[in-house]
Amino acid sequence: MIKVTQRSVLRLIHLIFAIPIAGYVYSPFDQIPNYAPAVRFFFLPVIVASGLWMWKGHVLLRLVSKRSN
Repeated sequence: MIKVTQRSVLRLIHLIFAIPIAGYVYSPFDQIPNYAPAVRFFFLPVIVASGLWMWKGHVLLRLVSKRSN
């Protein structure tokens, strides 16, 4: 995949998965328990993984390619 396309896809995933977290933060207090498991176990890990990949993915790829040689 072209690096520009990969970064665009990751950015889009990052932004789309942030929408439910904004709903979690700005929802009424009595609605928070309904959102908590999905945000805690699905949306937040996806956002963290995509953010870290956009930030330091090149380092991880370099480490993996050195170990395979």
